[in-house]
Amino acid sequence: MKEQRATGSWRLFMTLIRETKPSKWKLGIAIALSVISTVVGLIVPLFTKNLVDSFSLTSIRPMQIAALVLTFSAQAVAGGLSIYLLNHVGQNVVANLRDRLWKKLLALTVPYYDNHRTGETISRMTNDTGVVKGLISEHVTSFFNGMISIIGSVSILLYLDWKMTLIMLLAVPLAILILVPIGRQMFAISKGLQDETAKFTGVLSQVLSEIRLVKTSNAEPLEYENGKSGITKLFQYGVREGKVQAMIAPLISFVLMALLVVIIGYGGMRVSSGILTAGELVAFILYLIQIIMPINQITTFFTQLQKAVGATERIITTLEAEEEDIERGLTLDNAHQPIVVDHVTFRYGGGEPVLKELDFTLQPGKVTAIVGPSGGGKTTLFSLLERFYTPQSGQIRVGGRKIEDYSLHSWRSQIGYVSQESPLIAGTIRDNICYGTDRLVTDEELKRAAAMAYADLFIEEFPEGYDTEVGERGIKLSGGQRQRIAIARALLRDPKILMLDEATSSLDSKSEIVVQEALKNLMKGRTTLVIAHRLSTVVDAEQILFIEKGQITGRGKHEELLQTHRLYREFATRQLQIKESVPPVPAPEASGGAWVN
Repeated sequence: MKEQRATGSWRLFMTLIRETKPSKWKLGIAIALSVISTVVGLIVPLFTKNLVDSFSLTSIRPMQIAALVLTFSAQAVAGGLSIYLLNHVGQNVVANLRDRLWKKLLALTVPYYDNHRTGETISRMTNDTGVVKGLISEHVTSFFNGMISIIGSVSILLYLDWKMTLIMLLAVPLAILILVPIGRQMFAISKGLQDETAKFTGVLSQVLSEIRLVKTSNAEPLEYENGKSGITKLFQYGVREGKVQAMIAPLISFVLMALLVVIIGYGGMRVSSGILTAGELVAFILYLIQIIMPINQITTFFTQLQKAVGATERIITTLEAEEEDIERGLTLDNAHQPIVVDHVTFRYGGGEPVLKELDFTLQPGKVTAIVGPSGGGKTTLFSLLERFYTPQSGQIRVGGRKIEDYSLHSWRSQIGYVSQESPLIAGTIRDNICYGTDRLVTDEELKRAAAMAYADLFIEEFPEGYDTEVGERGIKLSGGQRQRIAIARALLRDPKILMLDEATSSLDSKSEIVVQEALKNLMKGRTTLVIAHRLSTVVDAEQILFIEKGQITGRGKHEELLQTHRLYREFATRQLQIKESVPPVPAPEASGGAWVN
């Protein structure tokens, strides 16, 4: 069973390499030059044999010396070119593999990232492909040269003295008996090492990306222990790998040295009996050295191959994961149509439903506000509209068609999304406002979008203006500034559908006033769905949906819900600071629990 898995993994590795489409002509030339280099090297012992058998000062001729120099020069040039071409092929293979993997990572679905830590995914891209790169770029050359050298040397040795050659070949099954079980151990160690490396990278990525949280929580000792645990496990795997390598080298050296002693002893006897000449014995020993030296290189190659096979399994798992096809489907030309959410039910994995039989319509150009306790499924609804997930039942339609009928690119290009976190990328303010725009944005367009988002007020105060660096995740800007840049980005996209996820809930009162004005500019004429915690958004909405535990328990305008929905009234009085002006309403059966912000 283990052999089947190992063979299958090796085949997967070879398939993965073939799929990167390495240059066949470069590979062919490299192998041909390698053959030439090795064949030229095989001539040297024969030359030495003749030199020893007829050695005298008068027998050495200038032509022989010139031929020897030419032979060594040709071997060096051919070998150097072969190494360069094989290295080039290897680098190209890994570059294509990384390109394919990077394209795949961008196309993977959101559920994949829900179930895989970012650091582990990064490790597949860097560490695992690095192992494959090391094998191809550094060890394949030695393997090819070594195999050719061994085959050529054995062939000539069989011609010189087949009996001594057969004695020498008895070491082959002995070496196999040593290498096969050790190779299996190395495969298991390699898989464990790659997994632990991925986990450790995940810890580093998580901690360093949230270093401010770590420091404000005094969590340095905790995270040190988490990192120390990963370091210790990597150390243990490294020690195990070292033990295996420490076993391989001495055992192989012992076998080869014993073989050399036997050959010299047995060959000496044959020379003394006249069956073998002294020159032939010297040539035999030189060919034996040409076999011994590549064996260590080949052993290293197979050790690295086991590592690469282990890394390949993880890479292939990522490459085979479900991905999004953003171009497949119809083009949505007119998004200014009713969006119907028709009895939608959704759950994450095999858990309980987060949304249950949601049923409502978003009218074009109108504002719909969603309110309700935290954890009720409001943000999940946004994720369904963005098509990050697919509902288990029900459907969302626009213009009479399911949104799944339209291509993801076409659908998402109609949506502008402004979240509470207002994520920014490392780069300039200009980069962030123009992010994702597939056309050249003029300075006039950029400044107009910034002005409508009231972002120009602070941008122009910076010495670098729109070329100001915002830092990683926009850390150099305040929350209100980040929010206004996010609004400017949405304005530049000119979306027909707008989703606002608590876009002002974390701002101070001064910033909130400015951002609210920017949002008014953004919402004009657009179909807007907003998760609201603020009175101004709620009272101006044409429709309010109150969602509890994944269900709509109330719908209507602000004044209607104040009269008919107890929890909405509680929300309005506590969160929106409305004075008690109407009598309390009996709690409907679906309502339950206090309001949670």
